[in-house]
Amino acid sequence: MERSASGWINGFIGVMIFAGTLPATRMAVLQLDAGFVTAARAIIAAVLAVALLLTLRQPLPHRRDLPPLLAVSLGVVVGFPLLTALALRHASSAHAIVFVGLLPLLTAVFGVLRGGDRPRPAFWVCSVLGSACVVGYATRHGIQASWRADLLMLAAIAACGMGYAEGARLSRHLGGWQVISWALVIALPVMLPLMLVSWPPSVAHITAPAWWALGYVGVFSMMVGFVFWYRGLALGGIAAVSQLQLLQPFMGLALAALLLHEAVDASMLLVTLAAVLCVAGAKRFSR
Repeated sequence: MERSASGWINGFIGVMIFAGTLPATRMAVLQLDAGFVTAARAIIAAVLAVALLLTLRQPLPHRRDLPPLLAVSLGVVVGFPLLTALALRHASSAHAIVFVGLLPLLTAVFGVLRGGDRPRPAFWVCSVLGSACVVGYATRHGIQASWRADLLMLAAIAACGMGYAEGARLSRHLGGWQVISWALVIALPVMLPLMLVSWPPSVAHITAPAWWALGYVGVFSMMVGFVFWYRGLALGGIAAVSQLQLLQPFMGLALAALLLHEAVDASMLLVTLAAVLCVAGAKRFSR
């Protein structure tokens, strides 16, 4: 019971941290190149990860853990940050946050594919309905925002779902913070050249909020949030604690309205609520 309660608390803290990711990324990419934001946030987090791994003298991961660690790195270190940064150059964070309503569903789908579970038919019904809600919203509003942004967000959510599922599996024996730390280390050979190539020609025009936003996604979204999130999954159970992700779109919309003064209309709230309800149903029938 104590481990379960600790898992829920850690998972909730992780979700609260992740809720600020898209608004902060939007603030950063308005003045910085999307590739630079993606690489810089990974390198900031990697410096913290290396310091932790060396200070606590963590052993190297086993060879069998390298393929899933690479999947985590591609999904949550490279894929999701880069794709969302590109999408947020064409759409508001409030628009993009609606797609986060699919993240628990995609995490469950990848969990099913990797774990070999056989969900009941009702699971797939909820999955299709949830996807239809998002596709319907994109059809109605995506042309006004950007069809590129919608496609990029869908790809980002798929990449993140894969990274979450693989990371959750690894965290059972490797440890929560160790998973994201080694994933960041694996990504360093790619991220360091990318940061140097995309370095802004001049920083005189870049304001403090953009740098603070970059710092947030580097320290909290890319490292600290995963420490709590993977620990929560390990202690409280993947299926149970991952349902906390259903709160993330609402937290993100509130932050977008508060920090960026973006319009959050009724359709965004209704579509997000509908997607969350469908994901909740899918979770219920996942076993």
